[in-house]
Amino acid sequence: MALEFVPLGEALGVEVRGFDPSEPVNDTDHKALHTAWREHLVLVVRGHALTDKQLIAFSEVFGELDPPGPNPYGAPFLEEHPELNVISNVVEDGKHIGGLGAGEAVWHADMTYQDLPPKAGVLHALELPDSGGDTYFANMIEAYESLPDDLKQRIEGRVAIHDGAHNSTGQLRKGYEEITDVRQTPGARHPLVRTDPDTGRKALFLGRRPHSYIVGLEVEESEALLDALWEHAAQPRFAYGHQWRVADTLIWNNLCLLHRRDDFDDCARRIMHRAQVKGDHPVT
Repeated sequence: MALEFVPLGEALGVEVRGFDPSEPVNDTDHKALHTAWREHLVLVVRGHALTDKQLIAFSEVFGELDPPGPNPYGAPFLEEHPELNVISNVVEDGKHIGGLGAGEAVWHADMTYQDLPPKAGVLHALELPDSGGDTYFANMIEAYESLPDDLKQRIEGRVAIHDGAHNSTGQLRKGYEEITDVRQTPGARHPLVRTDPDTGRKALFLGRRPHSYIVGLEVEESEALLDALWEHAAQPRFAYGHQWRVADTLIWNNLCLLHRRDDFDDCARRIMHRAQVKGDHPVT
């Protein structure tokens, strides 16, 4: 039976029906999933609870897995599966079982402070609050293609520093100090425009707004240009908002999208297990 791909939003996203991610993926479905993911950037599979081993196996359909980012609390959250991360606000016996808490996470792409960021994120919902914690995705291909010509010209060939000192909730990572001069921001340097190696389409590649800096510009000019780019990129017309259900599995293109998360009641429980797929070198 052929997979069915049902659109979720005008800008991006499809729900995959007729597919069980807990089962091995045959060649036909493998090709169909990759094609849909390249075109729609977000895939959602609902109603299939996955073990960690099953989540890993499904994530590997899209490529070799990357280890998660640094854990602010020390050891991996899942000792048996260190290739997975836990996104959660829950504290048990005085110990955080996951990261990022219950606060809002602003628009960002994951781990772009690395020279080779992951190309995909995979998130599986285990426990959810009654409200809040929705995740939003913004299509940076459409954002670039609709960018005014003057802004396209101003960012042509420009490179930005992507901050590695803070996570997506603004928490300072261990081993880093706060800086006051954005020109000294620690992190990788990436072109503001990235060409997708699979499709050849260009996308804005912004990472995160705080502490970013466009190399070679005066600080005030860099700030003004970044503000203009972010104001354009964060428009609702480029976005899809996902309201989670328990047993949802969602995979997104980390290099062509931004994402953010609503806050939620810290007394509620939200537990997500997450994998990520190694990235590709950008086409120049």
